[in-house]
Amino acid sequence: MENFIDTLNGIIWSPALIYLCLGAGLFYSLMTRFVQLRMFKESVRLMFDRTKSADGISSFQAFVVSVANRVGVGNIAGVAAAIGFGGPSAVFWMWVVAFLGASTAYAESTLAQIYKERDPITGQYRGGPAYYFEKGLGQKWYAIIFAIAAIISCGIFLPGVQANGVVSAVTRITGDGSVMNFLGMDVGTNRVIVMGFVVAALAIIIIGGIKRIANFAELIVPFMAVGYIILALLIMVMNFEQIPAVFSLIMSDIFNPMAGLGAAIGWGVKRGVYSNEAGQGTGPHHAGAAEVQHPAQQGLVQAFSVYVDTLIVCSATAFMILTMGTYNVQGELEAGQFIVQNVDAAVEIGTPAFTQMALASTFGAFGDYFIAVAVFFFAFTTIMAYYHIAEINVVYLSRFFGTGVQKVGMWFAKIVILLMAAYGSLNSAGAIWALGDIGVGMTAWLNIVGILLMFAFLTKPTLRALNDYEAQKRAGITNFTFDPVKLGIKNATFWEERLKQQKQD
Repeated sequence: MENFIDTLNGIIWSPALIYLCLGAGLFYSLMTRFVQLRMFKESVRLMFDRTKSADGISSFQAFVVSVANRVGVGNIAGVAAAIGFGGPSAVFWMWVVAFLGASTAYAESTLAQIYKERDPITGQYRGGPAYYFEKGLGQKWYAIIFAIAAIISCGIFLPGVQANGVVSAVTRITGDGSVMNFLGMDVGTNRVIVMGFVVAALAIIIIGGIKRIANFAELIVPFMAVGYIILALLIMVMNFEQIPAVFSLIMSDIFNPMAGLGAAIGWGVKRGVYSNEAGQGTGPHHAGAAEVQHPAQQGLVQAFSVYVDTLIVCSATAFMILTMGTYNVQGELEAGQFIVQNVDAAVEIGTPAFTQMALASTFGAFGDYFIAVAVFFFAFTTIMAYYHIAEINVVYLSRFFGTGVQKVGMWFAKIVILLMAAYGSLNSAGAIWALGDIGVGMTAWLNIVGILLMFAFLTKPTLRALNDYEAQKRAGITNFTFDPVKLGIKNATFWEERLKQQKQD
């Protein structure tokens, strides 16, 4: 089974997907005239909009839920894995995919807003790739395939990665405990205890749905992200003389990296997409739940969230690890053979251990404890966001079977995601990360190909929405409207009905 997973992972994350992610980002950057730079100030302004309704969460809540989804174990353990398998220059390629991917995030999130719907049971807004592939691309079969892939990815493959990171961070401090047989697996008692706590706390939150998830994320995510960045800055200030050497280590090795160009680009893009989600097709689900005046507004907010994830949080992790030298770089050809070995060879690369060691070398035991707490909250909020994505796609598929199926499907999604969090908690990091990469790759292939086809063969709805928003801004309008019919955008029924209502009022 492990060989099969590794083989499938290698097929999905072939060079074709690596360059598709980079190429899509470059394409949308050029088509939008680098919207991620031109409208950076507007993205920041919109991010703090707290307007919400009974049916939709605010732009800020959608932003923090999206950041909760992006800022997870990938920012701590994932960056360590990128360095450990791709060398320090993999960090540069994470930056590249973040900068280019911000435009992809704008495009997919704007599409989610344009083609969103109201849930017939709850009245809440629902949007995402399945909706825009059906209504925008006009291919229901493709939308159904994406919805199934998203449920498998976010409901089965990905929760275990986050839960495993939490347990690994805690048990690095407490130890695994005495070995016991739990559900046929020989695991430490401490791992079982932490797993039980994570699953119980997660169950309490996800039963409340997107409103409770958004409220929790709005409280926790900014606090933990700021605290994490402050500690990273302290390490950099305390080791100020090493910063030029760290930059040099990253930048001088870009085209002749120690682990090979393919490894550096591959791991940089893979962990970059895993972390910031640009093009992955998961971020649009949160964007579609937001209450905004114009679809382009939430697209701009989501573009900024990519910067927060990779250019700020992931960079903080990378600089901590590289400044303190708490990493190994494994060769491509033979496992256990290191190009660089600064720490014990037994330290597992795909865990938060490198980051914990970096903080511990500066702050002592506090560093270990802080990373354990940070990983817990980052991973916890990410699993909640995964549930939200799985729920939206269950709702989408249930439209074909009736509301009774929808209720059963949502409860089924809750149970499955809790079971997979428990399963991931008790398994090795390597196997769990391989499953997570398969999940990310599946949805990324489907989403990127789909949004490129929509741009190439349809009416370019993302560009038309952006041009319309910019035209209204230039005209000095503050109460924005969106008229899809006027712009030649078909099947944007939510906005057609809203505009009709506004005219009646």
